[in-house]
This record gives sequence, structure tokens and C-alpha cells, in this order.
Amino acid sequence: MDTRLLLTAGKQYTALQAGLWVSGVRRHMIHKSIRGYATPNTLGGIPKTSRKQITVANDDGRVNWKELSVGEKAARTTQQTFNFGIILTGLVMTGGCAYFLYKEVFSTDSKTVQFNRAVDRIRSDSRVKEALGSKHKIRAFGEPTWNRWARARPIASNTYKDTNSTEHFVMHFNAEGSSRRGVVSLHTFKGPGASDWQYKYLALDVKGQPRIYLENIDATPGKQHSSFNFLGMQWRK
Repeated sequence: MDTRLLLTAGKQYTALQAGLWVSGVRRHMIHKSIRGYATPNTLGGIPKTSRKQITVANDDGRVNWKELSVGEKAARTTQQTFNFGIILTGLVMTGGCAYFLYKEVFSTDSKTVQFNRAVDRIRSDSRVKEALGSKHKIRAFGEPTWNRWARARPIASNTYKDTNSTEHFVMHFNAEGSSRRGVVSLHTFKGPGASDWQYKYLALDVKGQPRIYLENIDATPGKQHSSFNFLGMQWRK
């Protein structure tokens, strides 16, 4: 009987020790968890706000440079370098487009300016109106293309320099009135150091009719013609 009591008491004592050990382990784990939570993520008992790691894709510049890690600083530098490259490329392309637009549309040397001035001249000439028909506004256009619906038709032109370094510009295009169609031919030139173009000739050819000269510097050799400058061109009176 005493032996049984002793065995029962021993078992109870062992169970009590095991329970105390488990309780101690639990308290240790809870304390460690609380300490681990408080140490890295709090400062003075106030939780710090966590943030995502900064990458090239998600960096919006809000995080201060001093708070970034080495890898995050490299990501921000890469992103800013890429953005600067895009801006620089855009500026170069914009400058190129502006230069091309000036040379092709606004410069006195451009084919467009030469064409528009010649069209203004033929539209205002009474002989041209009579030859082509003046019921409608005279229409000027370039060479025919395979696409009859194309609005922008190429205009045949050529620019060259002679042995005296004089620049020459030659062009021809079509002109159409209410009754007939003709071909306008022009030749302008500009000497070395000159800023203005002068007409060598500007003429209209209509089938079955004599050529109509609006400008012809060779018509009266040796005769000096009075002229004036307007929009970069020399116009003879």
C-alpha cells in the first residue's frame, strides 16, 4: 500500500515538474516574441511605418536619399539616368523637327516657299487667267501619281551650283484653270554671298498657245531692270 502511494506521489511530482517546465518555456517564448517585436520595429515605444523596397520600377522619389540602402540608391540613380536620357532624346528630336520645318517650309531657300511665290504670281497675272480660264481659282499641283486620291503630289525641282559658285533652283509644276491646263517653269539663281534669289525666268506653257513669260531676264540683253526685294526674292518692275 505504501509502495503504491509512493509511486502515485512520484508520478504527480514528475507531472508537476513537466508542467512548470512547459510554463517556463511558454513565458520565455512570449517574452522573446515581445522583445523581438519591440526592438527592430519600434523606437521609444512608437511603431515605425514599414515600406516597400525601392526599385527602378516603383521609385517615386518620396523616400529621402539618406534612408535608402546601397541597392536602393543604385536603383534610384538608374531610374533618374534613364529619365534624363528620355528628356534629352526628346529635346534633340524636337530641335531636329524644328530645323527640318524651317528649312522645308519657312526658309527662303525651301522648295515650298519658291512654289508658293510662283503660284501667287501666276494667279495674279491677267494673261495666265485668260489662257487657263478664270471662272474658278487657278489650281497648282505637282506631278501625277499612281494614287489619284493623293492630295500631296511631288513637285519636280533641282538645286545646283555652277562653276562660279552661283546657286540655281529649277522647278516645274502644273497649273489648271476653268478651261485649260498648263505647265509652269521657273529658274531662280543666287550669287555667292547673296541672300536673295532672282528670277532668270518664270513662264507658263499651254498647249496650242505661245509661252507666257512672267519673268525673263534674257528677254532684253544688256538692259538694266529696276527691281525690289520682297520676302527674300528679287522682283523686277
